[in-house]
Amino acid sequence: MRKARGSTGSDSVERVEVVMGVIAGKWKPAIIYALVTNGTLRFSELRRLIPKVSQRMLTQQLRDLERHGLVDRVFYPEIPPRVEYSVTKLGRTLHPIFKSVCSWAEKNFRDVENAGARHQKP
Repeated sequence: MRKARGSTGSDSVERVEVVMGVIAGKWKPAIIYALVTNGTLRFSELRRLIPKVSQRMLTQQLRDLERHGLVDRVFYPEIPPRVEYSVTKLGRTLHPIFKSVCSWAEKNFRDVENAGARHQKP
C-alpha cells in the first residue's frame, strides 16, 4: 500500500477503501451501534441484541474491531470468566455516520427495495 499523501486523488480513494473495510460489513455497524447505545456489554448480551449473527462471526468481528481500535475488550479472570466489550473514543466518532445512514435508510428504503425488485431475474 502506498503512503497517504494529501487529501485528493487516488490516495483519498484508497483511504476510504481501507476505512470502509474496517467499519463496513454485515455485523460491524450493528456491533458498534449496540455498544454506543447500550454501553459496555458482555458477549452474550451482544448476541441477544444481534440475534442473527453466529457466535463465530461475532467473535471475528469483535476481534477485528478491537484490532483497529474501535472496540475495547476487558477480560476478568473470575469463575466463570467474564469478558466485556465497549466502544472506544475512536469508535464513538462513528456514531454520527451510522446515525446518518439510518436516517437515509428510513427515507429511502422503499425506493432501494423497489429498484432491487425491478432488477431481479424472474
